[in-house]
Amino acid sequence: MEFLSFLVTLVVLRVFSQFTTTLAVVDTLRPPEIMRDSNNTALLVSKEGMFGLGFFTPTANSSKNRYLGIWYNNITGNQTVVWVANRCEPIKDSSGSLSINDKGDLVLFSGQSNNRVLVWSSNSSKQAKEPLVQLLDNGNLVLRDEKDANTTKYLWESFDYPTDTMLPGIKLGWDLRRGLNRRLSSWKSSDDPCHGNYTYGIELGEPNNTFPQLIIRNGSSILYREGPWRGVSFSGPANFVKVAWQMSDYIFVENDDEIYFTYNTQIKSLISRIFLSQAIDYMKWTEAQEIWESYYKIPLDQCDNYGTCKANAKCIMVDNKPVCQCLEGYEPKKRKNLFEGCVRNSVVNCQDPEKDVFHLTSELKVPETKYAWANKSMNLGECNAKCLSNCSCTAYGYNSNLDGNNSDLGIGTECVLLFGDLFDTRNNKDIYGREQNVYLRIPFSTSDLKGTNNVSKVKIAVIIVAVIVFIGLVLIGYYICRRRYINAPNIFYERNESQNDEMELPLFYINTIRTATNNFSDDNKLGQGGFGPVYKGTLEGGTEIAVKSLSMNSGQGVNEFKNEIELIAKLQHRNLVKIFGYCTHREMKLLIYEYMSNKSLDYFIFDESRSILLEWPKRFQIICGIAKGILYLHHDSRLRIVHRDLKASNVLLDDDMNPKISDFGLARTFGGDQIEGNTHRVVGTYGYMAPEYASDGIFSIKSDVFSFGILILEIVSGRKSRSLYEENSPLNLVGYAWTLMKEGSEIKLIEKCLLKDPNDNMEEALRCIHIGLLCVQQMPTDRPDMSSVVLMLSGEKALPHPKPPAYFNSTYSSDADYSSSNRPQSCNVSMTAIEGR
Repeated sequence: MEFLSFLVTLVVLRVFSQFTTTLAVVDTLRPPEIMRDSNNTALLVSKEGMFGLGFFTPTANSSKNRYLGIWYNNITGNQTVVWVANRCEPIKDSSGSLSINDKGDLVLFSGQSNNRVLVWSSNSSKQAKEPLVQLLDNGNLVLRDEKDANTTKYLWESFDYPTDTMLPGIKLGWDLRRGLNRRLSSWKSSDDPCHGNYTYGIELGEPNNTFPQLIIRNGSSILYREGPWRGVSFSGPANFVKVAWQMSDYIFVENDDEIYFTYNTQIKSLISRIFLSQAIDYMKWTEAQEIWESYYKIPLDQCDNYGTCKANAKCIMVDNKPVCQCLEGYEPKKRKNLFEGCVRNSVVNCQDPEKDVFHLTSELKVPETKYAWANKSMNLGECNAKCLSNCSCTAYGYNSNLDGNNSDLGIGTECVLLFGDLFDTRNNKDIYGREQNVYLRIPFSTSDLKGTNNVSKVKIAVIIVAVIVFIGLVLIGYYICRRRYINAPNIFYERNESQNDEMELPLFYINTIRTATNNFSDDNKLGQGGFGPVYKGTLEGGTEIAVKSLSMNSGQGVNEFKNEIELIAKLQHRNLVKIFGYCTHREMKLLIYEYMSNKSLDYFIFDESRSILLEWPKRFQIICGIAKGILYLHHDSRLRIVHRDLKASNVLLDDDMNPKISDFGLARTFGGDQIEGNTHRVVGTYGYMAPEYASDGIFSIKSDVFSFGILILEIVSGRKSRSLYEENSPLNLVGYAWTLMKEGSEIKLIEKCLLKDPNDNMEEALRCIHIGLLCVQQMPTDRPDMSSVVLMLSGEKALPHPKPPAYFNSTYSSDADYSSSNRPQSCNVSMTAIEGR
């Protein structure tokens, strides 16, 4: 009998051990094990004991909020949390549990087994045959397949989703294959790990991701720019002390698949981290004092703050105070205030570039390179000539002391052309004391040839003769010279600084556009937009463009034209259409965009034959791309922007079917604290306008969220939002989707051509329908913001149940635009047909 009792006890203990954590400390978790909150004790500990994973309450938090996080396990008396799973979804008590579900995802629940609520999930893209979660000695929590012999092949890893701490080995930047952007974001406060105002990450330049730079932002405003990578460090840090470089290896990778920055410690015993609060701190753990010691911090001083001296001026620290100095060839914009920037003291000669020379400026932080051009195969003379040949080129960078002298560092020469105003620069040297050379373009007549770089003395002589001839021509034939200036055939565009300072875009000549579009031939006409026709063109050199012409009969188009120029000039994102410049000639007003070969989204999803070309993975990629573009407009751009006219025809598709949001004529900007605006002139498109905007003229970022919700439902269903779904029924797309969700039959909404392989597509598609209905809820306060939408799409955020949407039925029959001249009185019912603008 005693032996039988012993056997029963063994069986019970065996079964119990499968579902709860034992007292033994382990570094792995396998199904069906469940790890429960155990009062700040690490549930998983890495093999060498460096890191622990468990539940914690922030030390400054007086509440009982619990979070799942990773901290340094071998640092006593100072719980330093380096990663948090449920940042913005705290568990209100100690009922948290961690396990692996039947899909192979790591999942976090709150509540007891009979009433559990999903708080967070890893949402890995692939399912493991034998899933295994492991906490590594570098602090990375990974999910992998134990069946896979390659133990470094991770299905999910916490290093892809850093919080406010960068550990050695974390890749800060872009995985271009997955569209994943890894960046740090500060805690909201010391007792709240949710996303704060400060972010730190790599931002990509234009065009083609040129010159990626590390940027610190406070909200949408840039706080600090590190400058381009120069082989061993970024060019921005003015005092990146050698001790920082000697302790760690700093690595920057840029290829077609990835663009990222990482670092590794050279000393194995060194415990270090890069920490974001209101600044970036490079920190190391000092065991003797048991403190985190900061050995480098950015921004370091006021000259590090982005754009302290505005345009065309450099910042110098004198007696711990910033002092602004105009660059060579520039003078103060306002005589008594150098902090307002500088302007040219003479005009660059576009007609005869040989009359210009270059002034060499050393020890200078490379100016903003977001819109720069680069070539790694040019020598100094070729770089000089290339800048001279382009009227908009105001300076070029070239470092001859890198030419072969530091080949062991993996860096060589590079010609960099800078256009327009030179922004955000200061006196600087890199950690080796090497000068960073910038050549400023100035007219020969204003230079003393000191410190200037000319390729040959022969050119100087030619310039002198050319100046004399030019003066003679001006005195003899002003009219001829003016005519030649206007019709110069070999110049695409120029900066019209006297009249268009606020535009920040190149001004194209009308002759250039006429040649590119074959004189606006009907054969080149792509279509008719809201404000006029759009033409395809090809510039000299082969660059394809789309030319949007403002109709002269458009009574409201002039303001929208100026608005679009001013807004889009400040916007650069992979999911926003790129603008090359603009042209004004008499009554003509033209915008020059990049050409999008695959037209617009509605061209595919609303056509029965073409819609089958968009399989679900591509549709989901388009949905995510649009979401990221809107998120940039709302939160990450220099201005907070509400688009106000998001619709399928305003989403263009490039060669790879990547989405780009276009048409910013109706967009509005908000101040940093402004959350909504009001207008007496409501313009937009049927089926996409939020109810509060259509009825009362109130618009906000939640107006765009509503339009995005409509777009999601259209992309999933392949039907227009105004379509009727049953005979003798007034239900439109939103009403039909809501009805199906209440019935639990959302799958009926999915376009039939997407149902061929339901196992792969259905879960994501159903999730998108759910998110779409969350976005079109009646009250703006109920709709999620775009940062939450992006998290929902990635599967990182649980989905609440949506409340009833705004529009249930549809009695209109056209897709016309909507004008305030005839606005409906209520938004709780359908919108009747209204005359287009």
